[in-house]
Amino acid sequence: MEITTWAQEYFQKTLSVNTIHCAIRRCWLKLYRSKNKPYLNMIQKRRRFLWAKAHLKWTVAKWKTVLWSDESKFEVLFGKLGRHVIRTKEDKDNPSCYQRSVQKPASLMVWGCMSACGMDSLHIWKGTINAERYIQVQEQHMLPSRRRLFQGRPCIFQHDNARQHTASITTSWQRRRRIRVLKWPACSPDLSPTENIWSIIKRKMRQRRPS
Repeated sequence: MEITTWAQEYFQKTLSVNTIHCAIRRCWLKLYRSKNKPYLNMIQKRRRFLWAKAHLKWTVAKWKTVLWSDESKFEVLFGKLGRHVIRTKEDKDNPSCYQRSVQKPASLMVWGCMSACGMDSLHIWKGTINAERYIQVQEQHMLPSRRRLFQGRPCIFQHDNARQHTASITTSWQRRRRIRVLKWPACSPDLSPTENIWSIIKRKMRQRRPS
């Protein structure tokens, strides 16, 4: 509901947009774009806490052995960049000001990986993403990237809990290849540095919108 409609229904008066904006400014409020956060239930929050606690003593050197990977949706046409919310500057991390999101099937997905040693090439998915095709990407892109980035040094592979990642044929292939996988809590993209890379790429894409 728009703020003008809400204010008029709440106060039972016809209020102009300027009047509402002035009232908002007097209350030291401002219009901000809401943060996009995945929905977390109590079990997922608990598992995130336990995961963080289990990795609390990992050293920087240990984290440098992780090969981070992720898929991200890229859109050709850009609409609104997110819902806005009226709040104080200090309320940016207030959950009531978040825009909740859930995972949805993507029309175009890009797979990539990175480590403390740098990034490697990206792979564009074409068609449906399933476990068989995910294994192909691992064979053709992840393994070569691991060799280039780590030069034979041991590493830990990270990916989230998407269905194609946790399928039995995927985990069996990883065991045969002796790939050590980092356990990952559900709905936790914010724990991975790849999210920052995707944000940078998408921001640059928005700055180069096709005419």
